[in-house]
Amino acid sequence: MKNIVIAAGYATRLGELTKNFPKPLLKIGNNTILGRMLDDIDTIDDITEHIIITNHRFAPIFNEWKATTHYTKPITIVDDGTETNDTRLGAVCDLLFAMDKLHIDDDLLVVAADNLLFFSFREFVDYAKAKGTSCIMCHEQPSVEKLQRTGVVELDTDNRVLNMEEKPQTPKSHWAVPPFYIYTQSDLDLVRNAVDNGCGKDAPGNLAHYMVRHTTMHAWPMTASRFDIGSLDTYNEAVRRFGTPDSVDAMV
Repeated sequence: MKNIVIAAGYATRLGELTKNFPKPLLKIGNNTILGRMLDDIDTIDDITEHIIITNHRFAPIFNEWKATTHYTKPITIVDDGTETNDTRLGAVCDLLFAMDKLHIDDDLLVVAADNLLFFSFREFVDYAKAKGTSCIMCHEQPSVEKLQRTGVVELDTDNRVLNMEEKPQTPKSHWAVPPFYIYTQSDLDLVRNAVDNGCGKDAPGNLAHYMVRHTTMHAWPMTASRFDIGSLDTYNEAVRRFGTPDSVDAMV
């Protein structure tokens, strides 16, 4: 299984902080946002490689960071060639770019690189192996306002995904979908042809939405929380709350 990290965005909502620096490499305490995630994923036996897809502006910074890392699985940095937010490929096209460039034909763990997680991806990988299908994550979200800004799924009693909607005005459930996915090798042809068949290009949830309509997918309910770093305020809050070794206890 390849771990593909989608990190080609320009994080314009963080202003000057990320004008010339990638958000995933911002520090939270003594580690980076991305480093905290890879520290966990690298311990999963099924993972054979970390592939980080970024843009042309930030690729040299990622390569400098790579030279300082000591993970057990190799890291490959992929430059998508874009240099501005206006010319970005979008998360789905970045995934397809990396798959094509590296001739990937493996199960995929696909993750966004701007979250702090308080559970292990090992649980998600084990769940997908048990189900034998492509999978998404989900968590209960009581706020209708927040559900209207994310992907929302309907599930059956076995957590098979019956339907998924992106940013629904009238959510049909309280199951929200964070940007973490597993796509099986047997579903990769669907992934490769998704954009040509009408899948949206920008948000990674567009691909999950497309896949739900074309293959069997299950949803793994997260066993703990996550913290989404989407703005300067949330980054500063993350540094304040989680920047010390015992700060995980502050998560609510």
